[in-house]
Amino acid sequence: MKHSGPPWRDPRCRCGAGCGKIVHIHQRRVVIDSDGFRPNVGIIVLHPTMAGQVLLAKRIGQDAWQFPQGGIKRGETPDAACYRELEEELGLKPRHVEVLGATADWLRYLLPKHLVRRGNKPTCIGQKQRWFLLRLASGDDKVRLDGSAAPEFDAWRWVDYWHPVGKVIYFKREVYQQALSELAPLAGVTLPPPPMPSATG
Repeated sequence: MKHSGPPWRDPRCRCGAGCGKIVHIHQRRVVIDSDGFRPNVGIIVLHPTMAGQVLLAKRIGQDAWQFPQGGIKRGETPDAACYRELEEELGLKPRHVEVLGATADWLRYLLPKHLVRRGNKPTCIGQKQRWFLLRLASGDDKVRLDGSAAPEFDAWRWVDYWHPVGKVIYFKREVYQQALSELAPLAGVTLPPPPMPSATG
């Protein structure tokens, strides 16, 4: 798949992930930067005609709702990772969406201490994410959750723009609010975000 070098690609990148830092690679191709953060992309998909509606998905076998997201592989750019995750998690191809923009920089969150695997070297303490805003350019019948051998989700729905901030797991809420706030002008959303939900779970 060819890409024309969109403006959100970080020219400082030394590893293909746009992070500007030397990275370590796990045997399973998991990339961890020198600060302990795993580079990742988050994907916000807007409804093709209903203003302010975004796609939220439910993790398979859990009552846990979130935006599609996924790690950036070695040698992969954020935009390439976005298209790969889009197809793997939602069954959508580049022709099914219109890219409206992306966050200007990485947004980071820390994992709770009980989720940090200290036995792993290097240790991953959280994720840094580049968020992409897309608009579905086809019917939502193109959304398929069984497009990979290991599906991430088993249900999805359209929700109001700010709704995911209150639905996602507590330690991701601040990043969700940051990403949605930064991308709101591109989404045509003028209503301010609601008060931040509790960050204690």
